[in-house]
Amino acid sequence: MNFGSRSAGSSSVRSAVAALGVLAVAASAVAIWASYSRRQDSSVHSSVTSDDRERQAVTLIVSGDTAGWIVPCGCTSNQSGGLLRRGTFIADQQSTGNLVVADAGGAPGGISDYQRLKFEAILRGELQMGLVAHNLGGPEAALGANYLRRVETELHVPFLSANLRDSAGKLVTKACRIVQAGSLRIALVGVLSPREKYNGCRVDDPRDAVLAVLTEAGGTYDRAVVLAWLGEAELRELAAALPEAHAVIGGPTGQSLSPQMVGPTLIASATNKGKFLACVTIPRTEREGRWSGTAVELTDRFDDDAAQVANLQAFRRELSARDFAAGSTGLVPPLPAELPSNYRIAGSRACETCHVSEFAAWRESGHSQAWETLAAENARVDPECQRCHTTGYGLPGGFETMASGADRVGVGCESCHGPSLAHVEQPKRKTPLAANDQCRRCHDRENSPQFEFATYWTRIQHGRQAASAASSPSDR
Repeated sequence: MNFGSRSAGSSSVRSAVAALGVLAVAASAVAIWASYSRRQDSSVHSSVTSDDRERQAVTLIVSGDTAGWIVPCGCTSNQSGGLLRRGTFIADQQSTGNLVVADAGGAPGGISDYQRLKFEAILRGELQMGLVAHNLGGPEAALGANYLRRVETELHVPFLSANLRDSAGKLVTKACRIVQAGSLRIALVGVLSPREKYNGCRVDDPRDAVLAVLTEAGGTYDRAVVLAWLGEAELRELAAALPEAHAVIGGPTGQSLSPQMVGPTLIASATNKGKFLACVTIPRTEREGRWSGTAVELTDRFDDDAAQVANLQAFRRELSARDFAAGSTGLVPPLPAELPSNYRIAGSRACETCHVSEFAAWRESGHSQAWETLAAENARVDPECQRCHTTGYGLPGGFETMASGADRVGVGCESCHGPSLAHVEQPKRKTPLAANDQCRRCHDRENSPQFEFATYWTRIQHGRQAASAASSPSDR
C-alpha cells in the first residue's frame, strides 16, 4: 500500500476514527515512560538485527527551542534540559530499534558571535546524536542566509526549510529530507512562521509550501512529518488544514504539547529551552495502530552523556581562547547614548573606606564568592554565567573580559547599587539604583526559583536601614 499521499476519502476515514488516537497517545505515553524509566547500561542491551528493525515501529524524537541552553546553568537544583541529558536519552532509544532524530528549530540564543559559537556547538552535539534534520526556526533565520549556508557546508548539518527564502527568492536550504527507518520512508518537511521578518529573508505560506513539497515528492515516501517553528495557535491551524501530513511537530508554544490528535494529524511540540522532547511512535502500517507518543522532560534522572560532555568541554575551551568582551555578547542591554563620565563602576574596594561594616558583611557573603562557584565546571569562561557572577558586566568600568576583569569578579556592591563612581567622588550623591529592585535580574525564576527578598536579605543584611529594608524599596 502506498502512503505517499492521502486522498479525500482516506482523510475522511482517518478523521472518523481520530478519537481513538487520544487513547493511543495515552497508551503510548505509558509505554515510552516504562521504556526509558528502565534505563540500563548499553552493554547489556540485546543486539537488534536488520530483520528485527524491518518489523519494528519507528521512534521519532524531536527537540526544539533550545535557545542556546546547551547545559543547565547549575545555579539551582532541579533544572531540566541540556544536550548532555538529551544525548543519554537518545542513546538509550537507539539501542531499541528504529530511531529518527530531528529538531524543530530555535537552537540559537541570539545573533552575536558568542551566540553563533554556541549555536555551532549545539549543532555538533545534535550531529553526534544522529540528527537527520534540523528545521530553520526564527532564531536560525535571524542569523541570515549566508551564515546558515556556510555552517551547513562546514559542519554538514542537515538543515531543512520549505518556506524560508533569501533576498533573491531562493530557498535557503533543502525543503524536504526523506530518511529510511526500518521499512518506512519518512519525509521530513520544515517550515517557520511568516509573521516575523528575518534578516532580509522572506517566508512563504507554510501550508502552501508543505503541499508543494509533498506533491513533488509523491510516491517517494510513506509517512510525512512537518517540523514547524510556529506558536501553538499557528501549529494547530496548520495541522487542521493539512490532513496530508501524518504529524506536525514544532515549537515555540510556551508550554510543550504532549502528542495529541487534531483530526487525522498528530501534533506535538518541544519547547522551553529544549527541556522537553517530543517522542513519537510511528507504526509500520496504519493497520498496526495510530501515531502516538509522549513528552519527555530531561530532568536530572538522566546521566550526562560522555560524548556531549566532551562537546561541552570543547565549546568552553574555545570560549576561553576567544574571551568575548561583554559588550559583544548580546547579553548587555543598550545604554543611553549620552551618559555622564562618572556613571562608572568604581569597584567594591572603593566602598570600604566609608562603609567598613557593610564591606565586611559583603566579604562574608555568598555574593563575594560568586566567581568561585563557577570554577568546578570551568563555567567562568561562559559569558552567560559571567553576567551574574561579576560586577558591572558590560557597564562602563565593569567586567569586560577575563583578561582584564580580575578586580571585577564576584557580585560586588555595585551589582546592586549601580555604577557608583559619582557617589565615590561626591558621597552626598546617592548611588543610582534602588538595590532591592536589582535582585531579580539574576535571581529569576529559572536560576533562583525559591527567591524571596525578605528571606534572602537576611543572608546579606547590612547598612543603616538593614532592619527595615525587607519592607522598604528605598534603600540605596
